[in-house]
Amino acid sequence: MNAMAPQLTLNNGVHMPALGLGLYQSPPEQTVDAVAAAIASGYHLIDTAAAYYNEREVGEGIKRGGIAREQLFITTKLWMSDYGYDRTLHAFDVSLRKLGLDYLDLYLLHWPVPTDFQATLASWKAAEKLLADGRVRAIGVCNFSERDLDALASESSITPALNQVELHPFFNQQALRMADTRRGIITQAWSPIGGINRYFNDKPASQDPLTHPLITNLAAKYGKTAAQIVLRWHIEHGVCAIPKSVRPERIAENFAIFDFSLSTDEVAAIDALDTGIRGGPDPDLVNPRMFSNTIED
Repeated sequence: MNAMAPQLTLNNGVHMPALGLGLYQSPPEQTVDAVAAAIASGYHLIDTAAAYYNEREVGEGIKRGGIAREQLFITTKLWMSDYGYDRTLHAFDVSLRKLGLDYLDLYLLHWPVPTDFQATLASWKAAEKLLADGRVRAIGVCNFSERDLDALASESSITPALNQVELHPFFNQQALRMADTRRGIITQAWSPIGGINRYFNDKPASQDPLTHPLITNLAAKYGKTAAQIVLRWHIEHGVCAIPKSVRPERIAENFAIFDFSLSTDEVAAIDALDTGIRGGPDPDLVNPRMFSNTIED
C-alpha cells in the first residue's frame, strides 16, 4: 500500500496534499499516462495550467486513475491573455470543460503582471466570485512577490490560499516564504528539484542541485536519490512541492519520501546552498508581450 502525503491546511480550512505531480512541459501525448501513473503511485494532487496545453489529457488521466473525484486535489491556472473580470470567468469555464470536471480545488493566477496590475486585480475579483459561488474550493497566485501580495491585499478582501513560486535549494526564497507565512499563505514550489536550471537558459551543470556533493552524499547516507533528498527538504520546510515527470518509475520514486526525514542540521546545510539567483523568468518583467501565446476554447 502506498504511503499518503501529509496534508497542509489552507487558510480557508481546505486540506491539500504536501506533494503533487506538476505537469509543466508534459507533452499532451504523455500526460494521460503520467497522471494515471501518479494516481496509482499515491499522488492525490495534480497541478496543470491553461498555458500547459494539456488540460484535456489531465482530465482523461484523472478518469483512468480510477479513484473518487473528492479524493483528488486538482489545480489549474489562468493565463495572462485572459486577465480581466469577464475573460477570467470565461477562461475558468473553458478549463473546467477541458478537464471534464464540475469544480476545481484550486485556481491560480499564473503571473502578477505588474505592468497591468489592474487587469490582474480584475482577475482576482473574478476568482473571488468563483470561490463564493462554490465552483472552486480555494484561490491563489503564482510568482507573486511580497510587494505584489501587498498590492493585492490593499484592493481585495480575500488573501490567497497559496503562492506558487520557483523554489529549490539554489534559490530557496526564504524571505518570500516567511512573508507568505505571515499572511497565512502556503508556499508551493515549482521546479522543486531545480529542473529550471537544467532546461532554461542553458545553465551549466554546476547549477544543478541534484549533482551537488552535499545532496549526493545525503542521498548515499539515506539510500535515496538526490531528487528524493531535495523533495524531503521541501517537506521539512512545510512547502508543497510539485515535481514534474512523465516516467512512471520516476513518478513513483519522487513520491517515496515519507519513510525518512532530514535532521535540522541537514536542512540548514541545504538551505546554505542558496545562491539568490533565479533560474526562471523574473516575475517583475513578465507580461503578455513576453509570452504572447493565447488559449483557445
